[in-house]
Amino acid sequence: MAGALCDIRVIDFGQYVAGPLTTMLLGDQGAEVIRIDPPGGPRWRSNADAVLNRGKRRITLDLKNAVDFDVARRLCASADVVVENFRPGVMERLGLGASHLLGANRGLIYCSLPGFAADDPRATIPAWEGVVGAATATYRARDPKAEPHFTAIPLPSNFAAFTAANSIVAALLARQSTGSGQRIETPLFDAMFEAFGVWGQKNLSGRGQAGMPANLGAPDPLRGGHYQCADGRWIQLLLLRPRHFDWFADRILPTQWRDEGLLDRERLERDPVLVAELGHRVAELFKTRTAWDWERAVNAIGTPLCVCRTTAEWLQDAHAIATRSVVAVEDPQLGPMMQAGFPVALSESRPDDPQPRRALDADRDAIMAELGTGRGSLPQTAGTALTAALEGVRVIDTTQIWAGPTAGRVLAEYGADVVKINDTSGDILSHLHVNSGKRSLLLDLRSEAGLKVLWKLVERSDVFMQNFARGTADRLGIGYAQVRAHRPDIIYSSVSAYGHDGPRGADRGWEPVGQAATGMQERMGGAVPMMQPWALCDYGTGLMGAFSVLLGLFHRARTGNGQRVEAALSMTGTLHQTPFMFSHAGRVWDEPRGPGAKGSGPLQRLYRAADGWLFLGAKANDLPKLAAVPGFEGIERVSGDALEQQLAARFQRDSADASVARLIAAGVGAHRLVDLEEIMEDAWVKTHRLSVVREHEGAGLVRMVGPSPRLSATPVRVASPARPPGADGPAVLSEIGLGEQMEALVQDGVVVLP
Repeated sequence: MAGALCDIRVIDFGQYVAGPLTTMLLGDQGAEVIRIDPPGGPRWRSNADAVLNRGKRRITLDLKNAVDFDVARRLCASADVVVENFRPGVMERLGLGASHLLGANRGLIYCSLPGFAADDPRATIPAWEGVVGAATATYRARDPKAEPHFTAIPLPSNFAAFTAANSIVAALLARQSTGSGQRIETPLFDAMFEAFGVWGQKNLSGRGQAGMPANLGAPDPLRGGHYQCADGRWIQLLLLRPRHFDWFADRILPTQWRDEGLLDRERLERDPVLVAELGHRVAELFKTRTAWDWERAVNAIGTPLCVCRTTAEWLQDAHAIATRSVVAVEDPQLGPMMQAGFPVALSESRPDDPQPRRALDADRDAIMAELGTGRGSLPQTAGTALTAALEGVRVIDTTQIWAGPTAGRVLAEYGADVVKINDTSGDILSHLHVNSGKRSLLLDLRSEAGLKVLWKLVERSDVFMQNFARGTADRLGIGYAQVRAHRPDIIYSSVSAYGHDGPRGADRGWEPVGQAATGMQERMGGAVPMMQPWALCDYGTGLMGAFSVLLGLFHRARTGNGQRVEAALSMTGTLHQTPFMFSHAGRVWDEPRGPGAKGSGPLQRLYRAADGWLFLGAKANDLPKLAAVPGFEGIERVSGDALEQQLAARFQRDSADASVARLIAAGVGAHRLVDLEEIMEDAWVKTHRLSVVREHEGAGLVRMVGPSPRLSATPVRVASPARPPGADGPAVLSEIGLGEQMEALVQDGVVVLP
């Protein structure tokens, strides 16, 4: 079956992770990707090339050579999308920037993913992954006073790629109406704000609820946490809802504990001594069976629990393979491989399995032969003007917590009209950020009258979003078949822990489960599993949920057909680890891991300064530049552990700011390790709407994260403040012709107003 992006041509100039990951996401959904490699091949020499560049046609070109430059220019003239992730200005100087290419190809989507934006004062800094990580507080998300923890997962590149893929498909959708392309910029620094979520939220009025959530790793018998089992393995238990504790207490814990008050949740909330006793007993109980036994037993009762797997185990997991979260590829160099697979699933535009990577320059003859033929499929005439990519798109969002609502929030920022439906007892004030830009309706979906209201909404909507456990939507009467009966071309979006298909499709879960299942916690922890910084799976799945919807809308725009689309926490956890999520004969798992990790080597590492920490981002041929920095004389003659030791000693002599300034002046990448509060209050960040303060009715002034992508023709919107629950009931009912029935619906409890 052809993917949603079939017949879309993408030219990939990307290096390292951000650019290649963006085009991998597009290529996996059916786009034809032509990868332009520099002489000698990709700058990052890694077996991850087998994953990031799978299925792409390859040609090697020296862009400073006149003949090769002309080939690249003509390829871009034939393309729908161009992707590059060089520093700002590099492609313009080469003559292949947006200003050059858009003039020759009116329908082109030109996407740039620099480390820092073109108008950021740090635009010229060599923005290595760790440099941007330090600039975005990624290595000290949990406790600003503690020693920083480095994570090898390329989070800035990942969130930039996720955001860029969304923006590209949104721009392609807009092009269907306008006939014109546009320029997109998704800087790695800006994109990392998508990961901050509730951490960036701060109530400035002292009202409502906003701020950082609790650590979900520490053992807590009322909320879950990590526990060791009889086989020495660790599990992640989640008791985030009272019913999960109740199910766990009623079905798993010994009944005699109830007589001692140990299972009385209300009493436990008041008695810390009783909680401590219960915690001790639960820890001892878990040691009586293996982790795998507990995983089967506890999930069977509906309470989320996951073994903290390794990445290698996830690559062989039956559910991961069944959902195509992990796929088998026969690589020409490494042989049979298991790789990170698809982060989204689509029912009607399900792409074929990925093809293996091609050898360098393998497709030169075929690509050169096509140069003069022309494609003839790009729009050439002006169409309808749009102010936003999803202008006119209507979305019904029934999702809860973070992942699903984030997808709805992203669609609203691209211009969709999103109606957020909560249960009549719902409260969304604790989730202001993810519900920004939406209109609020409190509706009883368990009543016949409530469903009649819903069907009126569905008949005029394009997208329906839900994140219930498998089977719940069908029992409520709002499953895909039921919704499709009222709107045959609907895009029906589901978000879940594992994906609704496969052996674990019925299991529940939240952020910690997504990290535990895919190896992220084991990678971050040492003797005990540890959560990665930020809610990577939740907010990443929100972006992938939006990606699946955008793909569905684009497919519908070209075929008229709706479909069911899906994203899941475990799929996103797999995608986040793409540069390491592969196995093959002789695979060595040598990437940095554990709480003691500070980087990937002496030139890519966190170092302690006299007053804090900084990240040095350099490569081997930067050593002469480094040696020219005062205080670092002779450093080019040192290597290995001795280099790290000498660098560590020299950085401790001065402040982080002073060292970073000298390094940048010498052309070496570096950044002081900052904290989140500093970032959110930064003047440049505020000016560029990455940190916004708005008045929220019922909560007062609240600071939160703003949108990161920049689209030149259909700019994203800073979403309006989240509305009080039910505030838009009258307007929504009037729009669907039920305004006159509102009083009766309210009286019957079908609709609730503020």
